Amino acid sequence: MASTRSLTRRAGLVATAVATALVLAACGGEDSADTGSDAPSASASAGESAGAHNDQDVSFAQGMIPHHQQAVQMSEMAASRAASAEVKDLASRIEKAQGPEIKTLSGWLKSWGEDVPSGMPGMDHGDHDASGMPGMMDAEDMDKLMKGSGKGFDTMFLTMMVEHHEGAVEMAEAEKEKGRYGPAKELADDIISAQTAEIEEMNKLLGRS
Repeated sequence: MASTRSLTRRAGLVATAVATALVLAACGGEDSADTGSDAPSASASAGESAGAHNDQDVSFAQGMIPHHQQAVQMSEMAASRAASAEVKDLASRIEKAQGPEIKTLSGWLKSWGEDVPSGMPGMDHGDHDASGMPGMMDAEDMDKLMKGSGKGFDTMFLTMMVEHHEGAVEMAEAEKEKGRYGPAKELADDIISAQTAEIEEMNKLLGRS
């Protein structure tokens, strides 16, 4: 009888152990499944948050690209047409600053699946959309600047670039107020700071108070 009870007890212990193992395995499987499903969800959420943007962000990027392109064109002219070393230095700084920003803005638009503006604004007489943006020069203005040289070029360049910068600041302020995409708002802030300082510098070179 003792032997029979011992065998029965052992069988019960084995059954209990097996059942416990099965329960633990099931729990472990559920945990693994939960972890696997949570990870992509969290990652997707983080990605959506990082790339969150609105129509203002798109408009800012699509507008600022041709705006910067025209400033670069104007600055490139100064290398061979300006008389003043100060004007040449300023133009060089504008070109170096705005060229990389064009690439950044283009990258955002591509990542958002939006159209990236192309072409050379201000050089095409039919380019009405670009010339309608704040501070943009029209084809006639660009033709005059291209034909200028020496001190006359310096005055035209500075006068036009002040207006051009003021337009960029206006666009950047709208982005800061209405935009959603963090990096775009930060770039807008940089544009406001840098170009406001350059406006003051250009006004001094023009002899304005």
